[in-house]
Amino acid sequence: MSETVRTHLRVRASELVGRNWLNTGGKSLDLEALRGKIVLLDFWTFCCINCLHVLDELRPLEEKYSDVLVTVGVHSPKFEHEADPVALAAAVERYEIHHPVLDDPELETWKAYTARAWPTLVVIDPEGYIVAHLSGEGHADGLGVLIPELIAEHEARGTLHRGNGPYVAPEPTSGTLRFPGKALYLPSGRGSASASSASDAGAAADAGAAAGTWLVTDTGHHRVLELGTDFHTVLSTYGSGEKGHADGAAGIARFNEPQGLVLLPEDVAAKTGYDVVIADSVNHRLRGLSLADGSVTTLAGSGVQRLLETGPARVDEDAAGFTGRLGDHPLDVALSSPWDVVWSSKLNAVVIAMAGVHQIFSYEPLTGDVSILAGNGLEGLLDGPAHEAWFAQPSGLAEDADGNIWVADSETSALRKLVISDDGAVTVESAVGKGLFDFGFRDGEASEARLQHPLGVTVLPDGSVAIADTYNGAVRRYDPAAGTVSTLARGLAEPSDVIVDHTQVAGSEPLLVVVEANKHQLVYVPIPKEAQQVDEGAVQTHRPKSPVAPGLMELTVRFTAPTGQKLDDRWGDPTQMKISSTPPELLVSGAGTSVGLLRTLELSSDVPEGILHITARAAACDGPETEDGEIPDHAACHLYQQDWGIPVVLQADGDTDLVLDLRGMD
Repeated sequence: MSETVRTHLRVRASELVGRNWLNTGGKSLDLEALRGKIVLLDFWTFCCINCLHVLDELRPLEEKYSDVLVTVGVHSPKFEHEADPVALAAAVERYEIHHPVLDDPELETWKAYTARAWPTLVVIDPEGYIVAHLSGEGHADGLGVLIPELIAEHEARGTLHRGNGPYVAPEPTSGTLRFPGKALYLPSGRGSASASSASDAGAAADAGAAAGTWLVTDTGHHRVLELGTDFHTVLSTYGSGEKGHADGAAGIARFNEPQGLVLLPEDVAAKTGYDVVIADSVNHRLRGLSLADGSVTTLAGSGVQRLLETGPARVDEDAAGFTGRLGDHPLDVALSSPWDVVWSSKLNAVVIAMAGVHQIFSYEPLTGDVSILAGNGLEGLLDGPAHEAWFAQPSGLAEDADGNIWVADSETSALRKLVISDDGAVTVESAVGKGLFDFGFRDGEASEARLQHPLGVTVLPDGSVAIADTYNGAVRRYDPAAGTVSTLARGLAEPSDVIVDHTQVAGSEPLLVVVEANKHQLVYVPIPKEAQQVDEGAVQTHRPKSPVAPGLMELTVRFTAPTGQKLDDRWGDPTQMKISSTPPELLVSGAGTSVGLLRTLELSSDVPEGILHITARAAACDGPETEDGEIPDHAACHLYQQDWGIPVVLQADGDTDLVLDLRGMD
């Protein structure tokens, strides 16, 4: 079928129930108040990179159809910290969400709409009936067709009401910095003040240059600042502060939520003409910054989010897998939310935490080569050879004295390590962390210790590792020699990065610099001789576990191509499922990768509970079709993908089938 078909089965939308509403001026909303509008429910959680992608996908639709479309964000938290209303309000401000948000900490509305994954979208027509249920990213084109159809249908019936929606903007809270992301120490001689490019910053600038300075991604203001050691004196500003993408001089360049940054070795910088590589997260690009003249250059990334195919699309084992070098030119390579960068002395390359596709990439400044370094694109925690490993939104990187790379793997609340051999081979190991749904605040033996969505990591002078344990509001320390975790500091407001302070004189107390994102500041934190010991327990995500029966289970993933698209069957079945479980013994049969969106699984009666990991993909291309029904040459094609981690509990009267929507229409 080339067109989306909506059946006449009319299912009434469930009421919106939660603790509180944001972005409504203090008013509560219900579906009756929204009658006459097309309502788009966006089930999200602010830790989820895919949810952040969807926020950006929806912005053009919200602007275009502002008089008829009301988006309602239903915040259904994964982590304990995300249930904090103060943290949610900060996230709504941070991500510039301009629609009402329902705070649903008990997942009441989530369960009423049978959501099973973040993100999930549900479309409700002006009469209050569900017309579409969509999982994952990449649905903007389909919604761009569906919304005009609903407008025409309900205008003809007299059930569409045009006019302003219920959004009310909150008061801003930030100052000079707004939700800073990452920081970088610039030693004396490398900063702009040392190069006399900061113009007239006075004595404070001179003092800062003498001791070194700090480069900070002012993420919420879409720019990069150079600060003195007091963290208040602004020495240089890079970027106009206006969201977007533009190269050029410091005052005209544009970023979009920049995050990680790394200083290149001086010999490499001399050859490339830029000093700093910046992970420009929402632009899906790497940018280069010259500290001498303040100019900004795009180094890698096409600006198209990775997994959105622009040529003939095929789904096969390597679609999101380990492929080594990517493309012939770095500006043609699609990236996805690069979150942090670090220089690898062993690889002579920039290593990139590619959060949006759960992988680790590399970029070689002297050749421009972009490669997949580790991770096969599946979301979870799995160690082993680089091409077999699973990550989950890697967000922080640091190199140790042996040339290995430590990784803050945020969605598994884990500390991981890339062990790089002398010949460049990479193996992935886990030091702390259990999996996608396990987190907490517990010190002690690393095997039992727990973190909660860490975003930053650095290596301390003694070889131990400090972790910005973001959702615990803490800085933690992992000691590889002892195999233990301790707490260095707590009471911080979402620390997003941690860096060893190199500006202190010999003999003084060692300090860490912590980027305290939700207080819009950088702070010094002492490194105590004896760390605190914390045990506030281990926690699992309180998503409801689906009761399933042991034995045979029929798994179906529903996918309907959007109007104007056709499944790309030029090379056979254009759909695929990849299935595994935690523990592996949960699946007696049915695991592995094969084409099709139907699979018979066999669940063990000897395993009381576990997690089913399911990845579904489908490829479709734009029409119109040719006379023979074939997809025309050079049609734009799209890859749809969603990962589900579904907690299940085995019981005799449980379900014997499981139906998921990659793109379902009612």
